[in-house]
Amino acid sequence: MSTTWGLLVPLAAITIFPLSKVFNTWVRAKHGYPLEDERRRDKDRLSTTRETELLSAENERLTGKIGRLEERIAVLERIATDPAERTAREIEALRTSD
Repeated sequence: MSTTWGLLVPLAAITIFPLSKVFNTWVRAKHGYPLEDERRRDKDRLSTTRETELLSAENERLTGKIGRLEERIAVLERIATDPAERTAREIEALRTSD
């Protein structure tokens, strides 16, 4: 019995560390965290200029989207505050123009 424990303890000590690293990497990849190389640097890290370009493009896209949404809100506010009779006339005028 003591020889079994004598072999299992060093074997367990040697295998626990690599298995924990594999498990840790798997969990990080599953949850979308960036992976690191041996020196703990991000492998998937974008260059600063590329990251700035991507953020600028996204900023322009979102700014345009906000502008369009503000226009839609203005139209909805106008519809909500205009008298119903005038809105009905405008709708009928649009129907007859087609």
